[in-house]
Amino acid sequence: MNNGLSPELIFGVIALYFLVLFAISYFTGKKADQKDFFNANKQSPWYLVAFGMIGATLSGVTFISVPGAVGAFPELYESVTGEKQFKPNIAFSYMQMVFGYFAGYLVIAFVLLPLYYRMNLTSIYTYIEKRLGPNAYLTAAGFFLISRTIGASFRLYLVAIVFQTVCTITAVQVPFWLTVAITILLIWLYTSRGGIKTIVYTDTLQTLFMITAVVFTIISIGDSMGKDLGEVVSMVSDSKYSKIFFFENGWADPNNFFKQFIAGALMTIVMTGLDQDMMQKNLSCRNLKEAKLNMLTFSSILIFVNILFLGLGALLFLYSSSIGIEVPTKMVNGEVTLKTDLLYPIIALQHLSPIAGIAFILGIIAAAYSSADSALTSLTTSFCVDFLGFEKKENKENNQRTRMTVHLGFSILLFIVILVFNGISDDSVITKLFIVSGYTYGPLLGLFAFGMFTDLNIKDKLAIPICVATPFLAYFINLFLNSQGINIGFLIILLNGMIAFGGLLAISKRQE
Repeated sequence: MNNGLSPELIFGVIALYFLVLFAISYFTGKKADQKDFFNANKQSPWYLVAFGMIGATLSGVTFISVPGAVGAFPELYESVTGEKQFKPNIAFSYMQMVFGYFAGYLVIAFVLLPLYYRMNLTSIYTYIEKRLGPNAYLTAAGFFLISRTIGASFRLYLVAIVFQTVCTITAVQVPFWLTVAITILLIWLYTSRGGIKTIVYTDTLQTLFMITAVVFTIISIGDSMGKDLGEVVSMVSDSKYSKIFFFENGWADPNNFFKQFIAGALMTIVMTGLDQDMMQKNLSCRNLKEAKLNMLTFSSILIFVNILFLGLGALLFLYSSSIGIEVPTKMVNGEVTLKTDLLYPIIALQHLSPIAGIAFILGIIAAAYSSADSALTSLTTSFCVDFLGFEKKENKENNQRTRMTVHLGFSILLFIVILVFNGISDDSVITKLFIVSGYTYGPLLGLFAFGMFTDLNIKDKLAIPICVATPFLAYFINLFLNSQGINIGFLIILLNGMIAFGGLLAISKRQE
């Protein structure tokens, strides 16, 4: 079944969308200087930053994966009776992590933001230089560059796959490399001049499109099933997919509340509070008071937005079951694996109204670009400030040319990494590569924790080997724990941080 979306209509809507982004880029990039690119000259309205950060936090992966995960199956775990069991479905268990996210955002608002504003930082890793030394500083910035390059490339890769699906549905043949090249070129064009000043406004627009797409899809599915909004809410809440809290099966359960809550809090502190990409927008607010207000507002709204996404996920599975749509599958290592990520695009593009299909396309584009554009800008900022020492140089004209070159260089790097991902045919290997990027946040957690919670100095030259060894040690320890039947899941970040902290403690010395 096809909902009547023609290639001309789809690509016309996409073209109009990017014309709006370019218009925003033109007005925000006029007379933009280096300070505008790096921190918007600390003049960003906090409420725009708060709303725009929702889209940047969710990303294209979340846009299609969170709804799809509602009906997915978790890994095997050992129940309280000692038997190996599966959960019926993951349901709304993701909300347990979202509540953990909120706790993490409170730590960022009341611990990290005051530190960053007090030191008037452009790159948050400058703190490490002043606290622990130049080698530790470059180590922290280097791990960020690796993590964000892999993460941004993976997100853009998944969205490029969705774009290819759209092209297939509309019978338009476009090579994968060309899809990726156009995607990255468009990001470079509207971020190269205004940087973070532009992104604050484009992210606001993109967040609006993401939320609108979800709302339109929910309304369209309700209409197709002959139900009003109240009946849709009741149907979802009464379904098997609506369970949020999981306490009954202990720590071995991958959905266990305490495991997910603690992991959510730690992931937020590390992957937001210690990440230049996510903190750069916060540091563009006028002052600390507005930055805190932004963080508290954003984190509160994010709870309700995630409920909206999970509600859509339950509705997708209820709708597909009612009209006989099978969840897509794929053979991986000789076993049939559910591809729940593809359920949303298939229903939106082939089974709902054209308006819902257009809303989905705009939503997935907005989700992809809201995280990718800020990632490209933060990579450029970190490299220019942390490795090229822009804040210590006075030749602004040369800095401007160098920044443009670095911005282009990271665009090309993202393009190459995405093509490498595409060359790996086994999705499980790609997923493992994405997990590897999570390991690289461990040294960041260890460095910041050591700097903030001890009064010790370190032998700075040893910081690099200690931090490089940390992810490898964490990986082998995790393998050993798995062999003993202990699955720490997302808490691998905590293990990483503890190893890095212990290593720094081993090379520490009292301040003179």
